[in-house]
Order: sequence, then C-alpha cells, then structure tokens
Amino acid sequence: QVQLVESGGGLVQPGGSLRLSCAASGFTFSNYDMRWYRQAPGNERELVATIPSFGGRKIYADSVKGRFTISRDNAKNAVYLQMNSLKPEDTAVYYCNVTVQYNNYWGQGTQVTVSS
Repeated sequence: QVQLVESGGGLVQPGGSLRLSCAASGFTFSNYDMRWYRQAPGNERELVATIPSFGGRKIYADSVKGRFTISRDNAKNAVYLQMNSLKPEDTAVYYCNVTVQYNNYWGQGTQVTVSS
C-alpha cells in the first residue's frame, strides 16, 4: 500500500531554514509527480510545490517562490522541501502528496512553526 512519511519539521526563528523530507513506499516512486502541501489553522490546504517524475519544470506557489526548493531522489524514494528565509506566515502542517491511479495519498504531516 502507498505510504508517505514526512519528517524534519520543528520550531525555527524568522529568517531561518528547515529541510523537510518525505519517505515514500508502496508504488513506483520515479513514475509519479510529487507535491508538498501545507495547512495552517483555520485555512484550507494549500499546494506549495510540485516536482515532476523525471526532470521538467518545478512549480511553486507565489508565496514561496525564491525561498523554497523542492527536490527528489528517485534512488531513495524520497522528496524534499528546502525552506529558507522562513516567515511566521509559513507556520503550518506540511504534507507530502501523490496521486496514484486516481487515488490521492497523504502523509501524516509535519508541523513547522516560525516564531521568535
């Protein structure tokens, strides 16, 4: 079965950096686009970044362009989100996501809190 496990969240000061990781299993990872979403309290879940299965253009939400970088390691079945210049408004639970055969799968999420 498809499993996604996020890690790397935590508390960081404004201007700081974090690197999130998502370990994937149960599907042929290299064949699928991967996404990071986030959800802040009281807000809808927001698409943050998308990385195609092989090469291609990565897509970012306007709110994170120039600060966040999505990457993947197909040999390790992992996707990453490098977050720099973090702002308080980046505070949210961050989720890894994949759509496999029309089914949407989510990890359990990892909390990112940006606060002084």
